[in-house]
Amino acid sequence: MAKYKKVKRYHRSFYSPGMWVKKVVGIVVLVAVVLVVGWLAAPHVLDWATHTWYTVVRNRDLSASSGPAASSVAASSEAAAEPAASSEVQPASSEPAAAPANAIIEGSWGVLDTAAARDEASLRAAAQELARQGAAYAVVTLKDSSGQILYPSALPAAAGSIEGASLDPSLIASVLKENGLVPVAKLAAFRDPAAARANRGMAIGYTGQEYLWLDNKASAGGNPWLNPYSDEAVQFIGDLIGEVQSMGFDHVLLENVQFPLAQNGKQDFGSTDGRDRSAQLAADIALWDARFSGSVTLWYGYSLAQVTDGAATVGGKADALGVKNLVVEVPAKQTMDEAARNALSDALAASGVEHTVFWDDAAGLFR
Repeated sequence: MAKYKKVKRYHRSFYSPGMWVKKVVGIVVLVAVVLVVGWLAAPHVLDWATHTWYTVVRNRDLSASSGPAASSVAASSEAAAEPAASSEVQPASSEPAAAPANAIIEGSWGVLDTAAARDEASLRAAAQELARQGAAYAVVTLKDSSGQILYPSALPAAAGSIEGASLDPSLIASVLKENGLVPVAKLAAFRDPAAARANRGMAIGYTGQEYLWLDNKASAGGNPWLNPYSDEAVQFIGDLIGEVQSMGFDHVLLENVQFPLAQNGKQDFGSTDGRDRSAQLAADIALWDARFSGSVTLWYGYSLAQVTDGAATVGGKADALGVKNLVVEVPAKQTMDEAARNALSDALAASGVEHTVFWDDAAGLFR
């Protein structure tokens, strides 16, 4: 019987250098083919993915657009539209812009008695009464024609004029505004014996003498006046306006912006630069108006005669001084009905006056 031997076989691969080179080249070619195919197929894959996202997921109709460029535009439009949509739902403010504090409004004027303004309780009661009567403005005297400043002014030129001052302008303005009223500070301008005596450089002098010119004999109670030609006096009045504004008064009524009634050759006004009385008062008014333009509304009070007939105290008619906001003061012995007031207001408007208010001295009220 024949015997067989078990033979072991070993599977081993043997590569020559040439065979290794062919294998590497084949791998490189395969990789290159895969990259080229991927690059060519990428736009179509992206287009399909984008189209599927917007038509299936976002339920958008992209039938009017095709290709990757259209998909990109749609995506950009979507991104831009979302913030716009969110901004549209923001509620629009229904509140009108607040009017400036110095704005002129329609309405009647009332007078706040200074005696009532000295005590907070009576001040509040008086303000409530003015509001109940339908007043829109409340006028309070803070400097009278005797030169007394009724509040503790911090201006150096006012040092001799504040003895016994007891009003608190900030409190007064605040209470008036709480009651829907526009506070108006009334200030006497050049008729100011106190400041004239305290600072002689601001006063009308007496020609050839060292003492002050008086509007009457000293024995008859004559008083000095501030000089409308004095830059220092004009500055002082402007500083008072600025001071009361800082305390809450955005409307100021200036009275006595004029020369004294008495006139004689003994009045020494210093340098006048060739300006007559009317031109000087117009220059003073223009300076104050420019200084407080946009911040304080200035009103100027003149008598009916100064407005209609003219007077030496203003060098002509008051409406020729460039006044924009005029208070016509009707004396107690004269009356003006509504028709007469309207006719005068129209005439004043034609001469450049923008707003006219009438003070009826007999009735003690503004109309």
